Amino acid sequence: MTIAAFSACVALCLMAAISPGPAVLMAARIGLAEGWRTGLALSVGIGAGAVFWATSALFGLALLFQYAPFLLTVLRIGGAAYLIWMAWNMWRQASAPLDQDQQTPALPRSIFSAFRLGLFTQLANPKPAVFFGAVFLGTVPEGSSGQSLVALLAVIFLGEATWNTLIARLFSLEKTRRGYINMKHVIDRVFGGLLAALGLKIALV
Repeated sequence: MTIAAFSACVALCLMAAISPGPAVLMAARIGLAEGWRTGLALSVGIGAGAVFWATSALFGLALLFQYAPFLLTVLRIGGAAYLIWMAWNMWRQASAPLDQDQQTPALPRSIFSAFRLGLFTQLANPKPAVFFGAVFLGTVPEGSSGQSLVALLAVIFLGEATWNTLIARLFSLEKTRRGYINMKHVIDRVFGGLLAALGLKIALV
């Protein structure tokens, strides 16, 4: 793979990483409610999910969907249901107050739990499956070396993990958090509503 082709693949994947979607929304919400360290673990899970989709694409994901399109439908409906379920939990728990006396965000979930949430959020979203199976795969030259593909996967992971960590960090700042504490019941319902809307959009496309 030439440097130009590698750079084109990287730029395309970074643009996909920063585009608004369930992963970015979840990173913002976790940063607000639980702090940037939990957001970091979540972001690593999001990056792992992106690597899963990219690797699947390189090993024939697009071909599988072409010959068995119902699998993409199953993925889309199942992913949408998962996102809507998470949105419902956000909405239902929106009125539960945070401890006003805490100087740092509470960490109700473990690092592994945060990683798993990030991974499942990415796997539940068929957008990266379609992106990596169609757009991304079309930019990877045939006959690319194994070293080039491993480097590309590493960059995909770093791009997704870094961007979502930055989002979590931004929303975890004390000033932002204080505003969240005061408006938690509204903000959680807004986040839940947006996540549900994304889920419905995925289901109906």
